[in-house]
Amino acid sequence: MENCIFCKIASGQIPSDKVYEDDRILCFKDLHPQAPIHLLVISKKHFAKLTDIDSSNSADIAYIFEKIPVIAKKVGLDKGFRVIANCGEDAGQTVFHVHFHILGGKKFSESF
Repeated sequence: MENCIFCKIASGQIPSDKVYEDDRILCFKDLHPQAPIHLLVISKKHFAKLTDIDSSNSADIAYIFEKIPVIAKKVGLDKGFRVIANCGEDAGQTVFHVHFHILGGKKFSESF
């Protein structure tokens, strides 16, 4: 998608503070962290919302979830972390490219 900021970050058109990258995904630091460690994980393929995921592309999301523990270990989140995804405007999604927030570095309460 030509106007998607995360597609531009994934392609290198916009710089980011990369934490992990391979041929399928990119993980980078959030510009407005909500925790001591706040990372975003994106597929290099564009999916606007979680509701766009189906059997034809769910392997891309599964791959992200295989890599999240690797990324968390790399940044020292041995005591735990939270993974959040927003789907749609009412849920707080502001960038319409599926992404997962990894938050950690502090003890969280059960509530949001």
